Amino acid sequence: MLSTYEVWFVTGSQGLYGEETLRQVSDDAKKIAAYLNDAPEIPVRVVFTPVLTTPEAILALADKANAHSACIGLITWMHTFSPAKMWIAGLKALRKPVLHFHTQFNREIPWNTIDMDFMNLNQSAHGGREFGHIMSKLRKQRKVVAGHRRDPKTVRSIATWLRAAAGWHDAQGAKVARFGDNMREVAVTEGDKVQAQIQLGYSVYGYGIGDLVEHVDAVDEKEAARLVEEYEEMYDVDAPLRAGGEKRSSLLEAARIELGMRSFLEEGSFKAFTTCFETLAGLAQLPGIAVQRLMASGYGFGAEGDWKTAALVRAMKVMSEGVDGGASFMEDYTYHLAEGRNIVLGAHMLEVCESVADRSRIAVEVHPLSIGGKPDPVRLVFNAASGPAVNATIVDLGNRFRMITNEVDVIEPEADLPKLPVARAFWVPKPDLVTSATAWILSGGAHHFGFSRALGAEHMEDFADIAGIECVIIDEETSIRKLKQDLRSNEVYYHLSKAL
Repeated sequence: MLSTYEVWFVTGSQGLYGEETLRQVSDDAKKIAAYLNDAPEIPVRVVFTPVLTTPEAILALADKANAHSACIGLITWMHTFSPAKMWIAGLKALRKPVLHFHTQFNREIPWNTIDMDFMNLNQSAHGGREFGHIMSKLRKQRKVVAGHRRDPKTVRSIATWLRAAAGWHDAQGAKVARFGDNMREVAVTEGDKVQAQIQLGYSVYGYGIGDLVEHVDAVDEKEAARLVEEYEEMYDVDAPLRAGGEKRSSLLEAARIELGMRSFLEEGSFKAFTTCFETLAGLAQLPGIAVQRLMASGYGFGAEGDWKTAALVRAMKVMSEGVDGGASFMEDYTYHLAEGRNIVLGAHMLEVCESVADRSRIAVEVHPLSIGGKPDPVRLVFNAASGPAVNATIVDLGNRFRMITNEVDVIEPEADLPKLPVARAFWVPKPDLVTSATAWILSGGAHHFGFSRALGAEHMEDFADIAGIECVIIDEETSIRKLKQDLRSNEVYYHLSKAL
């Protein structure tokens, strides 16, 4: 998907400098755009656009960017001094995200040759401040990246924002299918779907489980058999599910459910979906392997009707494309509170995506499930691979949406878990489990979240900034005293900011 997206490299200047200087500005901008485009970390095409020197040209570019389906945002650079009043109409019209790249073409001052011609050409230092001022006065959200293009940290920061912008772009007009309703009496999976569409861009559609059952019942038996063969080629299939095994029919039924769900989602052009174990009438088993494999195909998912998490997982899928580590629906299930060794066991009843798995062994197994009242469901069983990761959730606080993100370190389990037949992950939260859990709960965080080893807190913060929603980061620097003050301050800010 990311290969079809592009970001436009937009350079500001003015007509006072003359044609020769503007030609140099254009040449320099082309070289910076080409450098970024060729950088391996940059996930989308970087497209140079002609240097902008008039209000009319800026407005025309903004209108063009708004209408261009592949453009996920703008990288702006003020090579010289570009008077900010000429940007007002264009910035007011612009609906695409902006990254302000505060840089200059040269890396060092040419001590022996620098003269006023050089100074007139290379005015980024104060040209960027003029542009930054009007962005602030217009209350335009943007990311500012300062530094030289040859600094790896600079390129990484730009790449991170581009991934967040891609996730945002994909969400605009996205459709989320809800099979059944929310889990009864659960608060956090509810929310204002209309406000979510206004603020976050996606829309949520509810369907009775019978609508899905029609697609499952229509699956051709030969197609189901072929999918079972695929399972056998890709995974370590447990003996009862193999040909001639006593649970073989369960595997065939799981394949039918996957094919039926995939057919429904493709037919409706959905990008994410939810299920709920309380609404399963007509399905032979709770969808397990079907959900896991659909997530691996790029769909977002939320259990118990959790459409906010389903949409967020989809965004994280897009943001992490092409990076090792994957993204999945997740839930913190239980704790290991040994002295000096506090660990979270993350899992769900069934639905954890194989993209986060340690690839050494992914098993297909069938086991009883003591919830849902259905025959034993088939699922993929594995451990998540170790490494740095993030957990992120979006909650509806009534007057606003809030994203909470926690940095964690995923570790290998300390022992085998022969009687725990679910996909699972083990992590140590930052700064520690006690502080992390306290901060998450004080922030109103959900028990469902998106989990990814491919993304970091900066990705999620950039996404929240583009969306214009509150963002709480729980990391190595978190203290509960400061967090509580920040939450109180945010309450006032988001109440008053509605008037701005």
